[in-house]
Amino acid sequence: MKSTYPIVVLLAALMLLQACGEKTAVAPDVRPVRVTRATLVDAQGVNTFAGEIRARYETDMSFRVAGKILSRAVDAGATVKKGQVLARLDAQDANLNAVSARATLVAAESELDYAKAELTRYDDLLARKFVSQGVYDQKLNAHKAAVAKRDSARAQAGVSGNQAAYTTLLADADGVVTAVNAEPGQVVNAGQAVVRIARLGEKDAVINIAENQLATVKANPQALIALWANPDKRYAGRVREIAAAADPVTRTYTVKVKIEDADDALRWGMSATVGFAGAATGEPNAAALGQRVILLPMTALTQTDDKSGAKPAVWVVGADGRVRLTPVAVGKYAEQGVTVVGGLAGGETVVTAGVNKLQPGQQVKPLGAEAPSAAPGTSGAGAAPVAQADAPKSNN
Repeated sequence: MKSTYPIVVLLAALMLLQACGEKTAVAPDVRPVRVTRATLVDAQGVNTFAGEIRARYETDMSFRVAGKILSRAVDAGATVKKGQVLARLDAQDANLNAVSARATLVAAESELDYAKAELTRYDDLLARKFVSQGVYDQKLNAHKAAVAKRDSARAQAGVSGNQAAYTTLLADADGVVTAVNAEPGQVVNAGQAVVRIARLGEKDAVINIAENQLATVKANPQALIALWANPDKRYAGRVREIAAAADPVTRTYTVKVKIEDADDALRWGMSATVGFAGAATGEPNAAALGQRVILLPMTALTQTDDKSGAKPAVWVVGADGRVRLTPVAVGKYAEQGVTVVGGLAGGETVVTAGVNKLQPGQQVKPLGAEAPSAAPGTSGAGAAPVAQADAPKSNN
């Protein structure tokens, strides 16, 4: 009987070789990408700028006298009322000066009383011819000098009293503390900012625009404002102020847009998008009247690579989380982004970052894929929004 040992060894070797030849299954690479929603907007409403909500009046509160801060009664974000105490200085020296000034006033009033009594007596003596006119004039001059000295001492006492009161810093209007610049124990000079208060009431959307768009903003002062936190609501605005000179660093002009229907939902420091009409004349462009386009960030644009040549394209994320390269027709390149006039129907999820590292059919993990926020258009109150997830760069 032949031994089966060689056959068993051969089978084991074959099984080992087969196991080594099998490739280990590798989990597909899921790449995280930033996305935005492709939303149709009016072609006239693509001149949008990122801005910030600010109070019209913001005041740096400071002491009128120098001294050491003993206490600060408010912190950043605190709501204050007119007349509320904000901070206090060490008032010891100011109080001593006030006491000294009041003592000087009392002495001056006593001298005046004596000079007045002397003048009365010499007036009677002059009437009886017991003294000469020259002696009487001396007493009259002494009385006038005493009156002037009393008035000077009274004024000095008032100044000293005011300076003692200036050691307590009070709010001059209702508002909110937006900044704190000094702490207890710090020695401050007169006029040095301690806290900053934004007054309640009028609110502005502050933006920065390039010089080549000044004419458009000046010709079309009406604007629509949308908060990034609440993109579905629009606020009416109007240009209140345009800076006379450009910022020396950014070379842009600061524009303050008054929010005419501001409410409590507008909080200082919130990010907002401000939209103006697109035509410099303010009249609708006949070629773009009723036209709907899609505004995307420049970073969303890539290109196809086929036999017909490179064409503009974007990566669209499908319902299964996989991307497909979609050719698009580009309307124009602007500082706010690129306008797409064909290839997308609206509503697609478009990749805005990492487009050069994707492959067709690749699984992706969208970041910032929340519902798109609105960039207010100016062609009407119902202008469609522009996505703010990884929104196009503004002219700031």
